[in-house]
Amino acid sequence: MPDGQVFVTFDAMNDLDNIVEYIEIHDSSERADQIYKQIKKIVLGLKTIPRRGRIVPELKEIGIYEYREIFFKPYRILYFIIDKRVFVFAIFDGRRDLQEVLQRRLLQ
Repeated sequence: MPDGQVFVTFDAMNDLDNIVEYIEIHDSSERADQIYKQIKKIVLGLKTIPRRGRIVPELKEIGIYEYREIFFKPYRILYFIIDKRVFVFAIFDGRRDLQEVLQRRLLQ
């Protein structure tokens, strides 16, 4: 069975850029580059096993089952699947409130 495709939305790319920038400022460029590469590897891994992530519990509680997440602690990577295409739409610090993150995303 051929691999699917992974698409990263503009917002998710912005999220990743912000994470990298924060780490560069508060830690080091080397650490930021390491985190970037690890997150990228995890995201691209969704090509082969897209359903490996769990359904997002906060959304499952309200009857929304289409969205999944994988982790690179402390980061949460949220995505959904259409056919063999994976769409990553958010990458954020898991210590943040998901509702706040999604509300900000919708209001942009």
